[in-house]
Amino acid sequence: MANRALGIIFRALHQTIAKSASPDSAMDYLLSKCIISEDDYYRLRQVPVSRDRCRDLLSLLYLSSHPQVFIYLRLALLDEYSWLVDEIDKQVPSLTSQLRQLHLDHSGDGELSH
Repeated sequence: MANRALGIIFRALHQTIAKSASPDSAMDYLLSKCIISEDDYYRLRQVPVSRDRCRDLLSLLYLSSHPQVFIYLRLALLDEYSWLVDEIDKQVPSLTSQLRQLHLDHSGDGELSH
C-alpha cells in the first residue's frame, strides 16, 4: 500500500523531480539495494543530460515489479533532497508516519523490516 501511494505521488511530481534532482546518487543507492540492475545502471549513466537521466530512471522505476521500489526511492532521496521528501510526505500524511517507522526499522543488511 505505501509503495503504491508513493508511486502515485512520484508520478504527480515527475516533472518537478526531473527538473530539480540529479539522479546519480539515487541510482547508486538503488543499485546497491538491487532495485535496479547493473545493466540499467550503466545504461542510465550513458544518458548525457541529467534531466533526461532522471526521467529515464523514473520511467524504469514505474515499470519495476519490486514491491518496495518507491519506498527505496524515497530513502535514496532523504539525504540530498530532503525538501523533495518533505513535499512527497505532505501528499499523504498518514503514510509519512509509516515511512518514518520503516526508515527507523531499516536494518543494517539493506533490507526493510516488515
